[in-house]
Amino acid sequence: MHNPEPALYPQVDVIIPHFRDIGRLQRCLQSLSATRYPSMAIIVIDNGSGDPALEPLTAGYGGTLVSLSENKGYAGGCNAGFRASKARYAVFMNDDTSHHPRWLQELVSAAERDGNVAALQPKMLSMQEHERGRQVFDYAGGAGGMIDRLGYPWCFGRTFSGTEEDLGQYDTPRNIFWASGAAMLVRRSCFTEIGGFDDSLFMHMEEIDLCWRLQLAGYQIRSVPSSVVYHEGGASLSYGSPRKIYFNHRNNLRILVKNLSMLTLIPVLSVRLLLEPAAAFYYLLKSGVGPSGSVAVLKAFRDLLIRLPETLQCRRQIQRDRKRTDGALFKSQPFSIFLMRRSRA
Repeated sequence: MHNPEPALYPQVDVIIPHFRDIGRLQRCLQSLSATRYPSMAIIVIDNGSGDPALEPLTAGYGGTLVSLSENKGYAGGCNAGFRASKARYAVFMNDDTSHHPRWLQELVSAAERDGNVAALQPKMLSMQEHERGRQVFDYAGGAGGMIDRLGYPWCFGRTFSGTEEDLGQYDTPRNIFWASGAAMLVRRSCFTEIGGFDDSLFMHMEEIDLCWRLQLAGYQIRSVPSSVVYHEGGASLSYGSPRKIYFNHRNNLRILVKNLSMLTLIPVLSVRLLLEPAAAFYYLLKSGVGPSGSVAVLKAFRDLLIRLPETLQCRRQIQRDRKRTDGALFKSQPFSIFLMRRSRA
């Protein structure tokens, strides 16, 4: 059998952090086994579960298992997997995904065409809707992530009331602000240059922080709609979970403090410090969340202050090394998706 030309198929390691629900992981690995790409390897990260069934399951799909003694979250788990990887490209992937057979070939081809692109995201569609015969964008990633001038993230394909049906409206590749951690391909050299994920974020918005720092280092983030991945969503923490609210609010404020220039940070943070109590009050009134959501917001702000010295230390290095201005990054961004959302509610 003729071996494919290695230059056409650079090595890719798919890194999958896993914490619980081995059946979900098996479904993901089964889907990956149908990938039409000859130079793909799989690295599964056992995030402290200690499940003895993970070793034979991973080996059965030709993968490597990296076992951690404790749960390091998505950020720490992915960093551990990357240290075990030597490939030119790494794909960081949730275990609640399934994949079109050519998903990886399309991502690698796009990366190989432009060496200034550091990270790429496939089109993310809802797994549940796909199983019902409908093509609907996934809430977590859609057709690529963006961020408004107050630091609130949003996605192409995600509306104020839910998600859009995929009718081909986002099938043109474009620069985006962030690629979803549910499935993102990253160039090894770029990831290494900026120091990888911020372990302290643990989970939620770590991919936004990573992509933000990649852009500050001079690189681009792109969508690749010809690559399709299906995402179940909410597998780690359900939507409306107080813990999810906590991480989203704490980490969002932390990445603003780390990555914005001082000239931009002061007015943005001034507005956000007014909006955080408003968010706590909103959760208090929101059906299915209530007081626990409000408490989560207050705890997030408390913990942000407790870890402020560490955050400022990270900030100093990022600001010292930055190559792009906030104006260049945010020139086409709306003022606030959050305020627009509230006004239309």
